[in-house]
Amino acid sequence: MSGTLGAPVVGTVETASGRISYIEAGSGPVALFVHGVLMNKHLWRHQLSSLSDIRRCIAIDLLAHGDTEIDPYQDVSVTANALMIVEVLDALQIDQVDIVGNDSGGGISQIFAALNPDRVRTLTLTDCDTNDNWPPEAFGEFLEMTARGELSETLHAMLSDKAVYRSPDALGFAYECPDSVSDTDIDTYLQPFVRSEQRIRDLERFLEAFDNEHTLVLEPALRQLQAPTLIVWGTDDVYFPIKWAHWLAETIPGANTPVEVAGGRLFFPEERPEAFNEPFRAHLLATYDGGARTASPSEGQFATPRMTAASPVSPIAKPPAD
Repeated sequence: MSGTLGAPVVGTVETASGRISYIEAGSGPVALFVHGVLMNKHLWRHQLSSLSDIRRCIAIDLLAHGDTEIDPYQDVSVTANALMIVEVLDALQIDQVDIVGNDSGGGISQIFAALNPDRVRTLTLTDCDTNDNWPPEAFGEFLEMTARGELSETLHAMLSDKAVYRSPDALGFAYECPDSVSDTDIDTYLQPFVRSEQRIRDLERFLEAFDNEHTLVLEPALRQLQAPTLIVWGTDDVYFPIKWAHWLAETIPGANTPVEVAGGRLFFPEERPEAFNEPFRAHLLATYDGGARTASPSEGQFATPRMTAASPVSPIAKPPAD
C-alpha cells in the first residue's frame, strides 16, 4: 500500500522471515527507516510526519520487535534482519531505497547496503554499531542481565515504573533528557515484548546473537560503497562515541564529513528530530533532482554479491549461535 500526505498508514507484509509490520506516509521514492534494539517503528514518527512531502517514508519493525510476527525458530541475528529487508522490498515491489539506521538498526543498514549496493540510493547512519564496536561496552551490563535470565523481570519493571526505564541503570543514558520520552512512548516500545513468553524469548535470542563478526566482515565492501552517505551523530553518546562517525566517513567512499549534533545522544532523532530531519532533507535534495539518480554510475558493480531471499542467512563463515 502507498501512504499519503495525511495520517500514516500501518501495514504488514508476508515474507519468508515472518509477517513484517511497518508504517508509512507520503509518496514517491522510498526512504526506509530501521530502528535498533528495544525500539520499534514508533521511533521514526517525527521523520514520517516531517519528510513525507518528499519521500514515501516507511519504518519497519525488526524481527523480534514491535508488531512483527515470526516463527519461534526464525533466525533473528542482524544479518537475518538485513535479509528480511530484502524480502520486504521484494514483496512491496520496491527497487531502491534511501535507507536510514539508528543503533543496531544502523549496523543492519550497513549490512544491507554492503550486500545490496544496487538497491541503495543513499545510506544515512546515525549513532550505531560499527565495525568492532558491537555490542558497545556500555551495553554489556544489559546483555549480562539477559544472560542471567532476568530480561522478563526487567521489562516488566520498566513498564510498571517508567522511572526505571529512564534511569541510568536502563536507558537513561540513551537520552539527553530522559523525561522527553513519555510514558506512552515507553509503553509503545515495551508492551509488544511482554505479550507472550515467546516474544521475550525472541528478544533474548536477538540480544544473544550480537556479534561484531557481522560487521567486521563488511569492511572491504564498505570501502567500495559509492552510495551517497550521510552521517549524523550525537557528540555525547556513551554507546557510540563520535570517533565511529569519523571512521565511517573515512571508510565509505560515498560519505561526506559527519554532521555532529552537539550534546546529542543515541536517540536524538526522536528527542531532537529537526537535528536529524534538516540535514537529511538537505542531503536528499542535494543528491537527487526529482528522484533521479545523479551519483556515480559504478554503483552496483561491487565484488560483494547482492543478498537475495535465496542467499544464506549469514555471510560469515561461522555464524554466532542464537
